[in-house]
Amino acid sequence: MSRKIPMLQALNCFEAAARHQSYTHAARELALTQSAVSRQISSLESFLGVQLFQRTRHGVLLTSAGAAYARQIAARLDGLERDTLDTMARQGGGGALQLASVPTFATRWLMPRLASFASEQPDVVVHIDAYTKPFMFADTEYDGALYAGTPEQLARWPGTRATLLMHEEIVPVASPRLLAARSHWQPQHLLALTLLQQSTRPGAWRQWFDAMQVDGEGARYGARYELFSMLAMAAVQGQGVVLLPRMLVEAELARGELRIVCERPLRGQRAYYLITPEAAHEKAALQQFRLWLQGVAA
Repeated sequence: MSRKIPMLQALNCFEAAARHQSYTHAARELALTQSAVSRQISSLESFLGVQLFQRTRHGVLLTSAGAAYARQIAARLDGLERDTLDTMARQGGGGALQLASVPTFATRWLMPRLASFASEQPDVVVHIDAYTKPFMFADTEYDGALYAGTPEQLARWPGTRATLLMHEEIVPVASPRLLAARSHWQPQHLLALTLLQQSTRPGAWRQWFDAMQVDGEGARYGARYELFSMLAMAAVQGQGVVLLPRMLVEAELARGELRIVCERPLRGQRAYYLITPEAAHEKAALQQFRLWLQGVAA
């Protein structure tokens, strides 16, 4: 069955003209004449049966349909260029993975370990974009997603396969300077310290105190921060005690910038997963990445 796809030259001309809002600038970028760009876009409009540009006395303007089509085409041309460059760089061998990931997990846990994957699979390149919410794989170029969530949240992500990597273990951490008053801290002692909060998890401290069987009614709550990285930095600066997944502050613990206040972790329902589309055929590079992830996560 033949595909209903315009000629690539016409799409290139349209994308450049839409980006510049000018046939002249598009022609200069593509090393074509202005009339050649105009002919390509006219042929594309005829193919689509849709007007993409309005011609004015001062040039051209995108129609609403043209603006929507330009956004879609730009993303697909970018993906086609990435795939082409990856194939050229690897001379047809190996492969490339396009991943979406929750940002703090990518920067604090995955990136420090990714060199070992590169040494094991030197012909596979891994591209990572920050993404925090579920999405439809069919609408993106992503091969997989690194996602933090609960089983209930995963159940609302249809058409996907979830590979469990690790559960989230939350521990209270603080600057050693802040903890110098005591050599040994019990959960109830934290009531005397300022407790920093994560704005997206307002009930975290209450859950932790409940799990420790401590009445947290008199707790001293401090500032709220949205990201784990913000909380970690605030704790390093001595602003207070924070609840963080242990794996996301490994570097600060190793450098002595943070200390676990008391070794009383809270294991919640949230866990970290590799999410992939349910497909009959999965590329070899993704299979290799999954096996490597499971190994290092274990």
